[in-house]
Amino acid sequence: MSDPHILLRGELLALAMPRQDMLPTYHAWENDARTILGYGNQWAQAWEVRAAGYERQRGNERFQQFEVVRLDGNTPVGMTILEVNTYVRTAEFVIVLAPEERGKGLAAEAARLTLDWAFHLAHLRMVWLKVLEPNGIAAYEKAGFRPSGRLRQSGYWLGKPVDELFMDALPEDFPGPSAVAAAAGG
Repeated sequence: MSDPHILLRGELLALAMPRQDMLPTYHAWENDARTILGYGNQWAQAWEVRAAGYERQRGNERFQQFEVVRLDGNTPVGMTILEVNTYVRTAEFVIVLAPEERGKGLAAEAARLTLDWAFHLAHLRMVWLKVLEPNGIAAYEKAGFRPSGRLRQSGYWLGKPVDELFMDALPEDFPGPSAVAAAAGG
């Protein structure tokens, strides 16, 4: 496994460039039954589909991926993604954490670092996400997201319809301090 190329350091975590040699690990995280459940999917994704998708996504300015790395040991713990709408300068936020890293309070810092990048480097106007209601929203609120809407019974949780919650964040919602500003010496 190659060493991570760190882009932005936080307190416990950092955002790094995704690594091609980590693709089998990312694929395993994405196909974990709990990940599939959390996204409301029904099926695992074939390796060939994921590998081809990685090749299409590399260099695509509308699909910005970050590997989330634990700073104490440079251990990869997840991925965040910004699916950017370049016309209106907004993005959908997506996160996946390694199954063994869930429930450790890492999602809030990973989301906050990604918002920091989105607002202070990419100059996005707004970032949004949707989450199945049973997943909860506390980590997202801690990162700066605010509830903004609901799609009634549009998702599935354990085979039953559930609401999908929308959340969004504006630059003024960012809870700071900014790792971007700290890296720039400001």
